[in-house]
Amino acid sequence: MLSFVLKRLASAIPTLFVIVTLSFFLMRQVPGGPFNLARPLPPQTMENLNRVYHLDDPVWQQYLSYIWNVLHGDFGPSYVYRDYTVSEIILQKLPYSLQLGSMALLLAVVGGILIGTIAALRQNSIVDVAVTAIGNIGITIPNFVIGPVLALVFGQILHWLPTGSWGDGSFSYLLLPMITLALPELATFARLMRGSMLEALHADHIRTAKAYGLPAKLTIIAHAMRAGILPIVTYLAPAAASLLTGSVVVEKVFGIPGVGKDFVEGALNRDYTLVMGTVVLVSVFIIVFNLIVDLIYAWLDPRVRHD
Repeated sequence: MLSFVLKRLASAIPTLFVIVTLSFFLMRQVPGGPFNLARPLPPQTMENLNRVYHLDDPVWQQYLSYIWNVLHGDFGPSYVYRDYTVSEIILQKLPYSLQLGSMALLLAVVGGILIGTIAALRQNSIVDVAVTAIGNIGITIPNFVIGPVLALVFGQILHWLPTGSWGDGSFSYLLLPMITLALPELATFARLMRGSMLEALHADHIRTAKAYGLPAKLTIIAHAMRAGILPIVTYLAPAAASLLTGSVVVEKVFGIPGVGKDFVEGALNRDYTLVMGTVVLVSVFIIVFNLIVDLIYAWLDPRVRHD
């Protein structure tokens, strides 16, 4: 197992290098630049800015300089937020996204597993049909519709919950954005769990356990759910990376000061260093979560062995 972890960590280095390289050169192909404003700057000012930020250097030289700085933990200054470096922006905004995303991920995973299991145990019943219908709705309706509706109903009409800003970080402020962020993933987890549980419940070893008189609850929890949860684990890595790095829609609707909004605004404003820093951050999250998922998968399925 240790050798597998070391191999995955070693393979992550060239993977991350390729991602950073492709992102760097693709961004340079987009027309415009960080200082191409709606009202053009004077030529002398533009020339000075390009010289200060080394944007007048050849692209290959900018690339080598960026790679060297990243290897030393320096993501460079932000071109838009000129009083901050990219590292400072990420360190300031990431905790908000991580707290909100971790709560949304927990809700999505636990809720999806429970709902999917209940639907599978009551196949073709009203509960199963309702879960399937709600799952389809949760997947198809986007966040920018769910968020304002929840804010309107529970904030403006019922006055139960605050509808915007981080506030004091209490649960009441985070409940609506957490639900909005978690619903699509919860619906996906529920559908995956339902399908895999139906398959697991009809497996030979489950029928054998029932034939030997093993209690139904023990059969479901110890055997069926352990096999049925495997698709959930497989999908967990991209879902976790997406939720933990923030959603621009949810952060924009509810005024959450996370990294998602800065990433989109940086892309629109051609803030190369901010976008690259976010790309590196998301890539590291995905690589780490994929490793964790592989280890969990091996623990759940004894047929999988990592030498």
